Amino acid sequence: MESPNKPPFFDITSEQGLLRTSIAVTLFIATIGIAFGLASGSFSIVFDGVYSLVDASMSGLSLVVVKLITSHATSLQLSRKLRERFTMGFWHLEPMVLALNGILLSGVAIYALINAVSSLLEGGRHLEFGIAMIYAVLTVIACATIAVVENRANRKLQSDFVRMDVKGWIMSASITAALLIAFCFGYAVQGTQWEWVSPYIDPAVLALVCLVIIPLPLSVVRQAMSEIFLVTPGDLKQHVDEVSRAFVSKHGLQSYRAYVAKVGRSREIELYFIVPKSMGAKSIDEWDALRNEIGDAVGGEGPDRWITVVFTGDPEWAE
Repeated sequence: MESPNKPPFFDITSEQGLLRTSIAVTLFIATIGIAFGLASGSFSIVFDGVYSLVDASMSGLSLVVVKLITSHATSLQLSRKLRERFTMGFWHLEPMVLALNGILLSGVAIYALINAVSSLLEGGRHLEFGIAMIYAVLTVIACATIAVVENRANRKLQSDFVRMDVKGWIMSASITAALLIAFCFGYAVQGTQWEWVSPYIDPAVLALVCLVIIPLPLSVVRQAMSEIFLVTPGDLKQHVDEVSRAFVSKHGLQSYRAYVAKVGRSREIELYFIVPKSMGAKSIDEWDALRNEIGDAVGGEGPDRWITVVFTGDPEWAE
């Protein structure tokens, strides 16, 4: 029997609930997009549907990673076998998924751009503007609504996955809004001297949209790659250095070495303090008290902080 306190499956106040909601809406939009695209003869609408399918698949993968990270951090619903094989947690999967997501979305757009240019060179294509306009209006409303809901919820959650998803919805809304404007223009010129332009409208607007959206995920890819390669975040390193220097001065230590990285939502910090040979012996409780002190000074205690504090008289252990 399920617990009465179990949150709703589509709980928009939680990270996992938001991603589930996003996947459901995305699959719906992708389905009607491909159907409307085939019915109207619009490759740009078909592209919009395929783009949504890719986005939905990556949101599904993101949801799996979120479950793994949360389960490991809270010691809930994670099998013993997984826990033994991934003793360092699953934080490293987050930037991998974000990078893959951005690369796939840009790749799909590049492929669509090539097809759009090819269609323009071949004389364009005819389509049913009325059907296309209905799809565009419905999709813009859906995309804008889910983007606003996710963005508001993420002000509290501060999830990179949800933030990336919001960008995806904004991109989808922008794509479809551009399509709607183009379809309205195409519908308006029917029966006029400008009707010859209508076959070029669909591939032209698709090419323009692709040129705009191709670079958008690249900033997320760049950030994700820096986390995959453990590039030291400057602000975190500066903070840890300031705290460590003050700690060394306060307790008369010789020096310190700090190693920091940000991997997904985790902050990984290793601190090695070089103890002078002349310092008197301390009990385990005293060393632990010093560790607690430096941990509190660094701040950010929680399931996503991994901090190691070592005291040694041999500098080689710290290199």
